[in-house]
Amino acid sequence: MEHNHFFPPREGISLASLATQIGAELHDIGASERLIRSVAPVYRAKQGDICYILSRRSKQELDTCEASAILCDKALAPIIPAHIPVLLTSSPATAFAFAGALLFPSAMRPVAISPAMSGVSPAAFVDPSARLEADVLVEPMAVIGADAEIGEGCRIGPGAVIGAGVKIGRGCTIAGGATVQSALIGNNVIIHNGARIGQDGFGYAPGPRGMLKIVQVGRVIIQDHVEIGANTTIDRGTMDDTVIGEGTKIDNLVQIGHNVRIGRHCGIVAQVGIAGSTKVGDGVMIGGASGVNGHITIGDGAQIAAMSGVLADVPPGERYGGVPARPLKDFLKDVAASLSQAESRKHKGGKND
Repeated sequence: MEHNHFFPPREGISLASLATQIGAELHDIGASERLIRSVAPVYRAKQGDICYILSRRSKQELDTCEASAILCDKALAPIIPAHIPVLLTSSPATAFAFAGALLFPSAMRPVAISPAMSGVSPAAFVDPSARLEADVLVEPMAVIGADAEIGEGCRIGPGAVIGAGVKIGRGCTIAGGATVQSALIGNNVIIHNGARIGQDGFGYAPGPRGMLKIVQVGRVIIQDHVEIGANTTIDRGTMDDTVIGEGTKIDNLVQIGHNVRIGRHCGIVAQVGIAGSTKVGDGVMIGGASGVNGHITIGDGAQIAAMSGVLADVPPGERYGGVPARPLKDFLKDVAASLSQAESRKHKGGKND
């Protein structure tokens, strides 16, 4: 794949400088002045690219690799071709992430549609009572409601809606078409295109003529350094708050119900649904397309496999999977037994034929 004009290669960072900045050790000092301009996967990396390798399973990809440097740990260094300089690190993926951020800083958050613009676009609407600190960019067609507060260095994308009384910290990006209401947002938060924050939670009570709506008068609290993916929805609390903890990363198309409390530094992958009033501890990882029941607790450091159905509490540090979710080793045993039975039935059917 050729470099595209959306994220063109930069002028370049010397290999020695890059190694210092990402905390890696340059194995070939003679390559110190090589310039790194971009990132690439191992199999198609060219001159000027940096890539990384995590296991010997990728060894075949090295046959077509022409990278200017490759990140790996000490155990994998012997399999790297002699013509490719090695940057040694105990965490190649982490070092690669740092390198990518240095090479493509503009790709670290949604880009401005009007990059040459500054201040408030004349095509935006900002209520006179809203308070904006210095260096806030408000792009065309954005709407900022009464008494909203937006901190220094924020960018409000085109068509975004910031509701009345919303408070947004400093260095945040609210991308195009996102809606934020009934919410308090910390510093350095990224909310991607089309996300919906702070709308009604799903609450109804049976009545004589059908379902009666229960008022949702809580808030959404989003702490510092949270990232929320495109078209994700986070409902405000019924009477308490929905809370997203510091450093948590939420993928696209995730649904988080009212009164949910998610801890610090969690990872929640696309199409996860978390029902109301569930508590998720710190450092929890939830795989894609999993469903989490309401009013349960997932303990600190737990991991939920993709496409699981979590019906009951998960203890801290445990790995669960399946439907219903259970300890991963038990789930894998059940899968193996099911496959064995299916294979046995197949062979029996073949003999009868």
